Amino acid sequence: MKHTLKMILFLLFTIVSLSYGQVRSNLQLIDIFNMEYVSDPQISPDGTKVIYVRNFKDIMTDKNLSNLWMVNFDGSNNRPLTTGNQNDYYPRWSHDGQKIIFKSNMADDKVKLYMMWIDTKEAVALTNTPKAPGAVSWSYNDTYVAFNMFVPKKHQSIIKMPEKPEGAKWNTPPTYIDNMNYRGDGQGYLKSGSMQLFTLSIDGGTPKQLTFTDFDHGAPIWSLDNKHLYFGANFHKDEELEPLDSEIHQIDISTGSIQPLTKRYGPDYSPVLSPKGTKIAYLGFDDKHQGYQIRRLYVMDSDGSNTTLISKDVDRDIQNITWGNDGKGLYFQYDDKGDTKLAYITLSGKVSVIAENLGGLSLGRPYNDASYSASNNNRFAYTLGGTKHPADLGVASTKSNQRLTALNDDVFSFRNLGAVEELWWESSYDQRKIQGWVVTPPDFDANKKYPMILEIHGGPFASYGSVYSAEIQAYAAAGYVVLYANPRGSTSYGEEFGNLIHHDYPNHDYDDLMSGVDAVIKKGFVDEKNLFVTGGSGGGVLTAWIVGKTNRFKAAVVAKPVINWYSFVLYADGVQFFSKYWFPNKPWEDPAPYLKRSPLSYVGNVTTPTMLLTGEEDYRTPIAESEQFYAALKLENVETAMVRIPAASHGIANKPSNLIAKIASVLAWFDKYKDKE
Repeated sequence: MKHTLKMILFLLFTIVSLSYGQVRSNLQLIDIFNMEYVSDPQISPDGTKVIYVRNFKDIMTDKNLSNLWMVNFDGSNNRPLTTGNQNDYYPRWSHDGQKIIFKSNMADDKVKLYMMWIDTKEAVALTNTPKAPGAVSWSYNDTYVAFNMFVPKKHQSIIKMPEKPEGAKWNTPPTYIDNMNYRGDGQGYLKSGSMQLFTLSIDGGTPKQLTFTDFDHGAPIWSLDNKHLYFGANFHKDEELEPLDSEIHQIDISTGSIQPLTKRYGPDYSPVLSPKGTKIAYLGFDDKHQGYQIRRLYVMDSDGSNTTLISKDVDRDIQNITWGNDGKGLYFQYDDKGDTKLAYITLSGKVSVIAENLGGLSLGRPYNDASYSASNNNRFAYTLGGTKHPADLGVASTKSNQRLTALNDDVFSFRNLGAVEELWWESSYDQRKIQGWVVTPPDFDANKKYPMILEIHGGPFASYGSVYSAEIQAYAAAGYVVLYANPRGSTSYGEEFGNLIHHDYPNHDYDDLMSGVDAVIKKGFVDEKNLFVTGGSGGGVLTAWIVGKTNRFKAAVVAKPVINWYSFVLYADGVQFFSKYWFPNKPWEDPAPYLKRSPLSYVGNVTTPTMLLTGEEDYRTPIAESEQFYAALKLENVETAMVRIPAASHGIANKPSNLIAKIASVLAWFDKYKDKE
């Protein structure tokens, strides 16, 4: 009897094992709803615990959701602090490590600022304001918080309508606009008002408004004596025309008096107070109206004197600065050749790397995006990236690094991923070294020939890296080899490389990309007759440019592009920026560069079947750009289609299904023109 039972159990185990082996398959688009990632990890002041945001999706409501989790530094006791289909985010420890504040819409879908006692997990709402608080910081005595928050202001219209008869049904009164910035991507048409500063007791109640100007006030931080706040703001009279001219300011909480601490042409922002309160570190640069300008690290005395450039020898963007506990240097993160690193810089400028492979916050495409936090005793929590998973939680000390979570092991236990290989090549234009990554299908056989997709990043001042991308993996799962790259103009290679496209975009970045395609073809496993190209935003610009320059691609998908620079610089949000930093003159002063660099100018050359894809509420690269190219291609009798993503802004993936819709659209178009085996 025992022998029979053992045989039955063995057979059942064998059947189950074989079943799991048989169901392991390539990634499916529906799997995107099951992908989770870590963001905003916040380590406790004593370095013993980490609170992080665990992001997930709800397939029934098509929402991106998040809860807070807490884990010990050694990886033990990993448990949720909040639960439910809601958005809990932005955790920040009090200085004594006994409480946190965080934001949540748990009560009524309105985002409020909450406080939680760590020992009891009790939480209470501190605010019930019409608008949600922005950036929040604790006072050093842990009795107050300071934050900035949008305060509406009634916009006066000069249009006076006559009084309508009682019971009459007239149209809504006309909207009167006289601001330069009147709409923003992801925000729609902007309400009148500005970000003002507030303080609030942790006992709750009514926030005290400290500022009443017509300008936006940046994230506030406290002085050590809790009597002042420091913040960045652009108070210049020509602020609308000079978007990058902010200064660091100090405000006296008791009197409301404000004084600037910096004074130069260029942005100064993100102030951080030293442990003894005697110095302020901040980011900025001297504005030279270049398309790409390195963000540098400065330190000054807390009264604004003795400013010193600390990072003069660091040819990379300094991000996310935090003082070391001894006040002798600062921690920061930076992107270097597609990898995000956590480092320490002394006040004399010496840099040492603490951790690498930060990232994983861009689920859709493989952008470098990461965050970290530091304790008072040289411990760190960070988002750990990698090509095989979205962001997980990593921790580090001066002795070691450790991965604490594996949020997607459940999904990837039965899904195969494409392998990612780093690749360098020389540009045919000037032999510069260009970096990219080749992703092969999960069942890859080097002796076979595969169709290939060139996928191009946006920005253009941005960078791809060795991080996970659901979009790229979906293309690989569909049987395509994928090349993604960082052509000239990309960040993470230094200021000179980034500015190779200054007043010259798009142009020779085309040569960089074509050389990359040739480099992959030389490997022998790509079908040269089945090449495809796509990209979004700046990548959409380059895709539209490519099909106007060559017919080597079987089909193209141009996502959220700029097609006509003349219209774009007058129609995108932030109109004061693009014509000033990306072109030598305004379009009516010198139209030639706008025409020369517009893909629309080369539409007569296009023979490649081309799809246009844009969110209908995109105000960064408005859908009118896509519509112009669509109409032009139709007039040229080129095979074309237009895909409009309803209620989507420039980011498109404000809903999980939008990301799926984008990927499905690209694959449908390419599969339509791909040679069938």
